[in-house]
Amino acid sequence: MTLKDIKPFHILLVEDEPADAHLVRVSLKESRGVNQLHHVFDGVEALEFLRRSVDRFHDAPTPDIVLLDLNMPRMNGRELLAEMKQDSDLKHIPVIILTTSDVERDVVATYQLGASGYVVKPMDMDQFISVIRGLEEYWFALVRLPREG
Repeated sequence: MTLKDIKPFHILLVEDEPADAHLVRVSLKESRGVNQLHHVFDGVEALEFLRRSVDRFHDAPTPDIVLLDLNMPRMNGRELLAEMKQDSDLKHIPVIILTTSDVERDVVATYQLGASGYVVKPMDMDQFISVIRGLEEYWFALVRLPREG
């Protein structure tokens, strides 16, 4: 199966850095797959989106995957991940950590909390785009994800 053969996927990007969010958006837009990217700026907004708890997210889809930065204001990525994995309605959603941190304790802590993957953001723009495309290829063409009915 190729990316052309798959149904559209919803990706929730939880990222407070506008430049990184833009690179993710550009990377996915130029890809062969059909994805809808939803972007929020921190863990508080992510929970509002996931739980549809505020009017602006009333019709938000359940994402097929979450790309999660660790270092954000209000509620950081570790806190959001812990909250998601304790929620029976959210714990099935794969969460990929996408961060600048290459600190071993962050890697270990997020896997212990239930992360499905940990990717360090490359500093080079071309490498960053390549990483996002590789994630897309893996998660949406190779891996079988549960789909909501």
